[in-house]
Amino acid sequence: MPKQLLIYEMVVPLSFGRHSDCSVEVGDSYDFGGNVNSVPLMAVEFPNAASEYAIVFAGEPNVMPAVILGVRGEENLYLSKGNTWEAKYIPAFVRRYPFVFSTSTDGERLILCIDEAFAGFNREGRGQRLFTDDGKPSAYVDNVLKFLQEYQAQFVRTQRFCAKIRELDVLEPMQAQVELASGEHLSLSGFMAVNRAKLKALPGEKLAELAQTDELELLYLHLQAMRNFRDLRDRLGVSEGGKMASESPTAVADAGAAAETVAQPEESEGGSTRSAGKRTGRAAAE
Repeated sequence: MPKQLLIYEMVVPLSFGRHSDCSVEVGDSYDFGGNVNSVPLMAVEFPNAASEYAIVFAGEPNVMPAVILGVRGEENLYLSKGNTWEAKYIPAFVRRYPFVFSTSTDGERLILCIDEAFAGFNREGRGQRLFTDDGKPSAYVDNVLKFLQEYQAQFVRTQRFCAKIRELDVLEPMQAQVELASGEHLSLSGFMAVNRAKLKALPGEKLAELAQTDELELLYLHLQAMRNFRDLRDRLGVSEGGKMASESPTAVADAGAAAETVAQPEESEGGSTRSAGKRTGRAAAE
C-alpha cells in the first residue's frame, strides 16, 4: 500500500467500535520515519528547529516549510542505527504519529485517525488504552486530541505565513550539491529558499509589517538554518563510514573532508532541473 502523508501507511478513523480493545505503546524507536528525507515544519517551530535542521520551503502550488532529513530520496540521516532520533528537537509532525486528522467528506469536521500499521498499535494491552470500558476516549486520547488541535491551528497560521511570503516573491528554487569522499555526487532539489537580496529590497512598510508580526525573524531563522546543510554533509560522512568532517566558518569543506555540501540556486534548462550524472533526491511536503 502506498504511503499516506509521508510516514502513514494504514490510516483509519479512531472509533470505539473498531478500537475498543486497542492500545498504543510508544517507545524510543522512530523507525516509521526512516524512509523520508524531509517532513513538514510549522512556523512556530522555527526557533527550536533552526539550530539543528536545514529549514526550506517546498510544495506546489501551496508552499509549506519543511526540514531536510536526508539527501537521497528515502533516507533519514537523523535516525541512529537503533532508530532513535539524533537531535534535541523532534518536529511536531513526527511527534504526533501515529495519530493524524482527516477531513470529513463535507469538509466541515476534523476526524481523529490512527495509523494501524504503527508497530506500537496492539490489542494485547501494551501501553496506553485508547478507550475506557464505558466507551469514552481515554485520558491519553484526550491529550492526543488537544495536541492535534493545536497542531492544526499552527498549520493554518503557517499557511497564512507562507501565502504572504509567496505574495512578496522572495522565494527562489534551490538545490543542494553533495560530494562524498568516495567521489559520488548527490543532488537534492524540489525546494525553495528566501533570496536575501530580494528580502532586503522589500519596501520599508512591508519589512515593518513582517517585523511587527515576528515573521521577519522567522525568515532570518530560515536563512540561518540553511547552514545546517553542512550538518547533513557530516551525517552523510558518518553513514558512509567516513570520518566526521571538520566545520569551518569560511569554507564548506576542506580537501580531506568526508563530504562536501553546497546549497545554491537551482539551475534549469527548458523548465527541468539539471541532474545529469548525479544521483538525485527531492524534498517532499505534506
